[in-house]
Amino acid sequence: MTDVQTSKIDRDDTALLLGVLSVVDEDARVTQRGLSSQLGIALGLANAVLRRCVRKGLIKISNAPLNRYAYYLTPSGFAEKSRLTVEYLRFSFDLFRDARRQYSELFATLRERGRSRLVLVGVSELAEAATLSAREVGIDVVGLADPARAGENFLGLLVAASLRDFAGRADALAICDMRNPLASYEAALESAPTMKLERNDVVAPELLRLSRRAALRTVETA
Repeated sequence: MTDVQTSKIDRDDTALLLGVLSVVDEDARVTQRGLSSQLGIALGLANAVLRRCVRKGLIKISNAPLNRYAYYLTPSGFAEKSRLTVEYLRFSFDLFRDARRQYSELFATLRERGRSRLVLVGVSELAEAATLSAREVGIDVVGLADPARAGENFLGLLVAASLRDFAGRADALAICDMRNPLASYEAALESAPTMKLERNDVVAPELLRLSRRAALRTVETA
């Protein structure tokens, strides 16, 4: 396993545990189903993380009316929540720094090829890094596409639901989706011909490891 993969696993685990502790801290009567919904994770995973927190002494379970349970952070839970907050901020800084460098390198190559109008695919902290990197090399971000965030305003730009909205207005696409980057990458590649873009006009930072994952998907579906 590479350092990048290990770092991502550590970051995801930190974010998941911090999310569970934060939700319980805000609402002791949250159900496991409510927890999974708020964090966007499977019900089984929410149950597993809760049990893990109980075993570690971070969360205490008490009986509540109507045969339900109430979850409370223990003193150790509050201390761990504070520690994880600091840890997550460190991971976020490392991610942002690496993303800035990788996007800058990708965009510099696009600029050399005469590409200057970019659409970001996916609203996330990576999109913020990509926007800053694009400005540094003289590339204009003409918009963002993300069906889950369509209609929102992000960094002064209206988020579109589909890449089709940018046909004729963009000459490059950059993947910034952190929820399901492979699906966004494949969708961007599929949309590229209709937007009169080449395959290498769709770029993604190495930290998302999309080239290898896309190749594996091709082998699996062959």
